[in-house]
Amino acid sequence: MTETAARGRSRMLRIVRVAEETRDARSLVFEVPEADRDRFSYRPGQFLTLRIPSDRTGSVARCYSLASSPHEAEQLTVTVKRTADGYGSNWLCANAVEGMELEVLPPGGVFTPKDLGADLLLFAGGSGITPVFSIVKSALAQGSGKIVLVYANRDESSVIFADRLAALSARYPRRLTVIHWLESVQGLPSRGQLQALATPFTGYEAFVCGPAPFMDAVTDALSSAGMPKSRVHVEVFTSLSGDPFAEVPAVAQDTATAKSTVPAEVELAGQTYAVDWPAGTPLVDVLLAKGIDAPYSCRDGECGSCQATLLKGKVTMIRNEVLGEDDVAEGYILTCQALPDPTGTDPIKIEFL
Repeated sequence: MTETAARGRSRMLRIVRVAEETRDARSLVFEVPEADRDRFSYRPGQFLTLRIPSDRTGSVARCYSLASSPHEAEQLTVTVKRTADGYGSNWLCANAVEGMELEVLPPGGVFTPKDLGADLLLFAGGSGITPVFSIVKSALAQGSGKIVLVYANRDESSVIFADRLAALSARYPRRLTVIHWLESVQGLPSRGQLQALATPFTGYEAFVCGPAPFMDAVTDALSSAGMPKSRVHVEVFTSLSGDPFAEVPAVAQDTATAKSTVPAEVELAGQTYAVDWPAGTPLVDVLLAKGIDAPYSCRDGECGSCQATLLKGKVTMIRNEVLGEDDVAEGYILTCQALPDPTGTDPIKIEFL
């Protein structure tokens, strides 16, 4: 097979508006052609991967969360905040203008509620508000549960979406509570203070996004407050080391009949597929070679877009920069890094999230 499985995944999308959110944050609004609507459908909390020009390397790939909601009449929007050493964020904030086209991969990520009607406890730090804002708007539009948002920033001028959060609080006073934490006023939040904020809501589903120290403090606080780990969802971004825009070489046809394959059942988007999984080939590559549109972004075990649950059988992962020990113990795997373990005795069954 000479064709590549990934050909045509990305699209050139035109920026139709650039909005200044704060002194160091911009929102980029993309126009999606009608023919690509399904390709760029998404769930609240997911992200886009953008190809950003670079004089040094030709381009870099960076993931930015969607601030728009798929349940509102909003165009596809990512919000980017400058970081001190962030090449991608600084380039976009300085150079992105209306009319510019950027190469974009379809939405990815698993930082998204399974049930928008659930009660939600949301923690956001700085630009971590971006996917959380999408979740807030979607849950208010589609659900009926209570939402508590704790939003931490350096100072008042750093608060992204301040006016829109205030408007939503006024519109849904019985459902949405927004607690602003400003370092300039209250100092950095301690684990004890975060635990006090979280304790009344340990029955909720928690989502956490922000700088690593903030997320560590929040997750420790949630654990101390007694919230089960199964109800705590954390978004982790790393700078991608590989090129997710590169074409994915298809698995050679004759490997499908090789003796070193393991039978597997894969559930994806409501469909069940039976595959013969070559022992040395990651699952994502196998699925793509069969024309199955498996979710992925980085293909390097760094972003979590390909995350799935191992329901039965045994697999190994080449690399894992995303899942914690508890996640792995609960059966979560990165299918772009997952290989079948031929020593396993049970048939392999995998379900994509």
